[in-house]
Amino acid sequence: MRKYWFWCALAIPLLGVAAQEAAPPGFEQWTSTSLRQYDQKMHADAATDPHHFAVELLADFPNDSAMLVHREADGQAEWHETQADVFFVQSGSATLVVGGTLVNGETVGPHEKRNGTIQGGVRQKISAGDVVRIPPRVPHQLLLEGSHEFNYFVIKIKGY
Repeated sequence: MRKYWFWCALAIPLLGVAAQEAAPPGFEQWTSTSLRQYDQKMHADAATDPHHFAVELLADFPNDSAMLVHREADGQAEWHETQADVFFVQSGSATLVVGGTLVNGETVGPHEKRNGTIQGGVRQKISAGDVVRIPPRVPHQLLLEGSHEFNYFVIKIKGY
């Protein structure tokens, strides 16, 4: 009888492990270690980009997408008609110009404009650890203002 209880005690934890399911479809986890693998490539891409920035699309789902962004210079003014942006600042600091009016923006894709300038708007200093949400149809631009680089994780929420 003791052997029976011994084997039961040993088997129960193993049954729990066997019963674990795989992660549900659409689940993603990005660890700081997994994101670091992009560092060297993004530095190289930014060095050859005319705007000195690099972007890595990590996932694209019907209602949202995730990307990693590395900037070594000011960003262009942007405006997204149907997407909200959520920035998770990883390192560096920048000034975010948000709001106001996008003047002379160029359509670069469906529901998206870039370039031009922002008239009005507010200036928000953002740095590592900050999280910012920019609603759809709100002009925004990142200015490095002397910082050497700025790194952030972006969730784009689609469908507004």
